[in-house]
This record gives sequence, C-alpha cells and structure tokens, in this order.
Amino acid sequence: MAVVAGVGLLSSPYALLLGFIGAGFGLSPTHFNPAQWAKHLLGVAIVLLGFGVHLPSAMQVTGDALGLMVMSMLATLALALLLAKAMRMELTTAHLIGSGTAICGGSAIAAVGPAIRARSDQMALALAVVFILNSVALLVFPLIGRLLELDQLTFGLWAAIAIHDTSSVVGAAEAFGDEALQIATTTKLARALWIIPLVLLSAWWYQRSAQKQKRISVSVPWFIVGFVATAVFASYFNDTSSIFGSLFELGKRLLVFCLFLIGLSLTLKRVRAAGLKPMILAIILWLFIATSSLLWLLNF
Repeated sequence: MAVVAGVGLLSSPYALLLGFIGAGFGLSPTHFNPAQWAKHLLGVAIVLLGFGVHLPSAMQVTGDALGLMVMSMLATLALALLLAKAMRMELTTAHLIGSGTAICGGSAIAAVGPAIRARSDQMALALAVVFILNSVALLVFPLIGRLLELDQLTFGLWAAIAIHDTSSVVGAAEAFGDEALQIATTTKLARALWIIPLVLLSAWWYQRSAQKQKRISVSVPWFIVGFVATAVFASYFNDTSSIFGSLFELGKRLLVFCLFLIGLSLTLKRVRAAGLKPMILAIILWLFIATSSLLWLLNF
C-alpha cells in the first residue's frame, strides 16, 4: 500500500520512468504480472476520471474551436497511419501514438490500448514517447507564446490542442497567465470527450481487421460506458460533499499507478527492439499538430 500511495504522488512521466528503472534493475515482481494488473486497473481509472468532466462547460467551450479540434484530430490520426506504413512500423503502436497526440496523451492511449488489444510493450512505448514530448512542451510552449506575443485566448486554445496530456496543458497555461489557464483547462476537457468516439472507432477497426467478416459486431468497452455514466452523473447532480472531486483524484492516482506497472513490464530489450521509429513518428506528429493549429489560430 505504501508503494501505491507513493506512486500516486508522482506525475505520470515519473511514474512510468520509475517503473522502467525498476524493471531495468530486475526489481519487477515475479509473483504477479504487472502488465496484466495494469490492464484491469486502467479501466477502473478511466471510469473514475469521468467524475472530473463537467459536460455543459466542456460542450460550451468547444464553440468556435470545434472545426479546428475535429480537423486536427482526424489529420493527425490519418498521418500517423500513413507514416507508419511508410516507415514499416507496427500499426498498433502508431495508432496509439496518433491517438495520444490527437486527443489527450496518456489518457487516450490508456483508453484505446485495451480496445485494440495492444500489448503492454506497445502501450509503454507509446506512453513513453508522448510523455517525453509532454515534458518538452511544458517548458517550450510558454517561451514560444511570449516570443510570438500571443494573447491569452490564443495561447490557451493552442496549448489545449497541441500539448498531449492535461497535466502539461495546465502547467504550460499556468505559466502563461490566469486567463490562458482557464481557457486551456476547459478546452482540454472538451477535447477529452472525443476519447469516446475514438475508442469506438478503434474497436470497430480492430475487430474488422482481426475477423475480416462482412458482418461486424462491435462491442463497446465497459470502461467507456462507465466513463460516460460517471461524467453524466457528475455533471447533472450536485455534490455538496466533494465526493466527485475525491473520486476524480483517486482515478488520476490510479492511472499513475497503472503507468508505474506498465513501466515495470518494459525492458531495455523491448525498447531496443522498437528502435527510434516510435520517437520519430511522435515528433513528426507533434510538430504537425502544433504548427498547423497555431497557424489556424493566428489566421482565424
């Protein structure tokens, strides 16, 4: 229990790194499978994260940025798959990296992974490269925003669209200004809602590729149903005791712990086998969404 509590206090990148270091030193437990536990606990974490979504605010802030959000997501996902074929890398890993870049980093990867039956090493690699770029964005985006003299609204929207994880979005926006922080946080919540159709489409795509049947039966992952249910419940029922906030925080800590477990299942041998292709793909996708979204915002 002490390990769980300690990991819960870490940020997502450090939790994954801590697990990876532990695996490198041979500290991965032998009496249970970390990857298997992570697979089960990720679903619970996603359901709990729904308590942090306020649907009316999330839908309202979408407004003028809806076109940019949809186009950037579709273009990023399509580019990820096209580049993967050109680079001859695993489509599953590319799909995870594209999902994390297009929507919300680790949360999207965690949700899409089980839907497409991704292996633990594929999820770990996708999470690792996305988290590395998150750390860079946290430092670089405020500097670029000030260099280009962006206003609070533009920077808030740009950060929410071009930075992967919510934690890095909030950190970068907070460093830029209070108004940017409010805009970025709310826009990121609206963007996170697209996890639902992404997972459904991903599950359909996987089942279609795996079964190759004319008649396709798409099963909805249970954790997505749970996420929608908790988001609706938290949005339309008052919570005077702050239970929803506590459950949301529990979900975030559980997600971080899952990333720690995934890190434990990742070995140097698997990283070397993957090579530089996942990182190269992630960098290209990140530069694409960051540049195209900024140009869109500056011109419109």
